[in-house]
Amino acid sequence: YDLRLPEAREAQAYLARQYGLAGFCHYHYWFGGRRILERPVNEILASGKPDFPFCLCWANHSWSTVWDGTNETLIEQVYPGWDDHAAHFDWLLQAFRDPRYLTVDGKPLFLIYMPDSVPEMANVADFWRERAVRAGLLGLHLVGVSHRNERWDPRTHGLDACTMQALPARDGRIPRRYLSTKLKLALQAKKSELTIWDYKDILPSLLRSNRPDWLDYPVALPNWDNTPRSGKRGLVFHDATPELFRGHLREAIRRVQQHEPDQRIVFLKAWNEWAEGNHVEPDLKWGHAWLEVIRDELFR
Repeated sequence: YDLRLPEAREAQAYLARQYGLAGFCHYHYWFGGRRILERPVNEILASGKPDFPFCLCWANHSWSTVWDGTNETLIEQVYPGWDDHAAHFDWLLQAFRDPRYLTVDGKPLFLIYMPDSVPEMANVADFWRERAVRAGLLGLHLVGVSHRNERWDPRTHGLDACTMQALPARDGRIPRRYLSTKLKLALQAKKSELTIWDYKDILPSLLRSNRPDWLDYPVALPNWDNTPRSGKRGLVFHDATPELFRGHLREAIRRVQQHEPDQRIVFLKAWNEWAEGNHVEPDLKWGHAWLEVIRDELFR
């Protein structure tokens, strides 16, 4: 499908609503004033359609070809200074004011994918909150993504909460039962970073093992196989099934039940990361099974 087409966006919103999803979190790219992949969100804002809740996540990482091993920089993520932070907020304000925009305690929900990369992140957060209040908002609810670091405290970065992406490192680990794969790679006489985990074995580490004293939103991860994009540098969760995902999602939902109602958030990674084998949209193998698990667990 083509997300530039309004009927494609409407169909996705309809499907998500049918299975109980509360909204979409769209990646948002801002490279020192330059935006890319911007058309779908621009048209969602301009048209008022689809009538489905959403929020934004600033995917503040450089674009490169590191996934194919060449590591050529395509677009560099830069932070020119306070004028750029002001311009960035001014653009975001149109999204924050949209009646469909997701809020926590009345404050627009905004994620930063790599908060450690933003110089003076805590001061930037204060700067944006001040501008939000001056613009008539109640403030901002800022969430940082922690990358497999259970001790990462969002409060030291001026943020309200975190969500942990717990993908394992690519270290060339391949279970012994995939011996033929290991032999093929060994015969090529070249070190491979291809990493394979059985989904049932990696499941315990996909949710944090500690109980932080800060606000944490779990990430539910149904599947992963980015070899279409990364080849022999890829990461694979083998034998991921909707039923194995069910227990994982149930535990993620359980962990937010003690939160305040507005803070009972579980992030799903992802709706349609097809190039990374990370999706819940219907496919030929499983049909609607991933979505049926989500609906069952949300309304059980």
